[in-house]
Amino acid sequence: MSRHDLKIIGGTVATSADTFVADVAVRDGKIAAVGGDLGEAERVIDATGKYVLPGGIEAHCHIEQESSSGLMTSDDYYSGSVSAAFGGNTCIVPFAAQHRGQSLAEVLDIYHHRAAPKSVIDYSFHLIISDPTDEVLNEELPRAIAGGITSFKIYMTYDRLIVDDGQMLDILAIAKKHGALTMIHAENNAMIKWMSRRLVNAGHGAPKFHALSHPRTAESEAINRAVALAGFIDAPILIVHVSTEAGARIIAKARYEGRKVFGETCPQYMFLDAERMDLPGMHGAKLCCSPPLRDRASQEEIWRCLQNGTFQVYSSDHAPYRFDETGKLNAGPKPDFPQIANGLPGIEMRLPLLFSEGFMKGRITLSHFVALAAGNVSQIYGLDHCKGSITRGRDADIAIWDPETSREVKAQDLHDNMDYTPYEGMQITGWPTTVLQRGRVVIDNNELQVDHGAGEFVPRRTIDSTGMPGRHAPELDPDQNFGVELGL
Repeated sequence: MSRHDLKIIGGTVATSADTFVADVAVRDGKIAAVGGDLGEAERVIDATGKYVLPGGIEAHCHIEQESSSGLMTSDDYYSGSVSAAFGGNTCIVPFAAQHRGQSLAEVLDIYHHRAAPKSVIDYSFHLIISDPTDEVLNEELPRAIAGGITSFKIYMTYDRLIVDDGQMLDILAIAKKHGALTMIHAENNAMIKWMSRRLVNAGHGAPKFHALSHPRTAESEAINRAVALAGFIDAPILIVHVSTEAGARIIAKARYEGRKVFGETCPQYMFLDAERMDLPGMHGAKLCCSPPLRDRASQEEIWRCLQNGTFQVYSSDHAPYRFDETGKLNAGPKPDFPQIANGLPGIEMRLPLLFSEGFMKGRITLSHFVALAAGNVSQIYGLDHCKGSITRGRDADIAIWDPETSREVKAQDLHDNMDYTPYEGMQITGWPTTVLQRGRVVIDNNELQVDHGAGEFVPRRTIDSTGMPGRHAPELDPDQNFGVELGL
């Protein structure tokens, strides 16, 4: 038996399906073997009493990205990836945002140049599509998909990003044809603008009123419409950052009916509530995000939907804006809530929160934690050929978790480029103490072990939806529409 580069001994290994005590051997950046009596290794890590889990895959984060108004997030690819790694992640999939008038080639060139010299862990991109011209649809999107960018996001709100229903159908059709997944920010734009205008005109412009300006119905109506449009052409979609029971029920019903629909939620909808926004001065701005925080009853519903599988994906939606003129208060010291930059930091806290409050408190199993941390994401986003599981042949992306480590969350201890955390003061039990990327130690003893640019771009596989349930609308089925073939 040849000598391994690294061996992790004595730990409890977990995959999305099973949990067992085993050693893990690493050679040439890959998992070489899992089991017992694995032979000699150049280095041995003793994980006795700890959990040996796949490195997390954070697939919804905004890093070194301009908003539609031109405001840059506070984290670049160095601070963002370092923060992700300290939180037990070994891969990130941030957004490469197209703004109107930009080609996708230009967008991807910008983001590759931002990420490559800085990211300390592996990365890919989702494209944000805001300008679906004929050239974008017919030439640039297929080219991007062929290059390993196999998911993109569209918005049903925000004036500078919104696509209309016809444009959505065009994008969904291209995604289906070329094997990509469409992520959808589902909120009714007109309803939000109507509510915001009335609140501000009545003198209710304080940050706490942001929560009222995005009604629950704005989310559920848009989710219902997105599901209907995607279902019409039988295209796979993922509804991101769901915050309401009504929205979750639409997703659950669609999946029951055989639609190709995935659901995602985020820690802010499980651990925070709108009452926290009623703070003095402008401090409520720190908690402005979209969809907004809901009430405590909604928290329990979101937890339940995570437990029962309605949500397959759990992401941070890390959108960091500092509490100053460069971020939340860029429109002035006391802006009305529609002018406040939307987004919360959370890339480092995503997994510790779920491990502590989910697994350690018995709300989910360890295998379910692994599925939400990495396994489901790797399958849904085309990374399961190399990441997401402690399995022979996969990348040796591993996080070793110590269930005995307890911490109080403090912004000063986190590694993002932020001046606050919305989870300040929470008591967390369990933390990733050692993180490896392709067999190389990235984090150990609460210290970063690698330098800028240690991460690599990971091309992702196309999405094979042939095995998913689904059905054609009769108007698009050649067997039912007089034999007309529409190329879908």
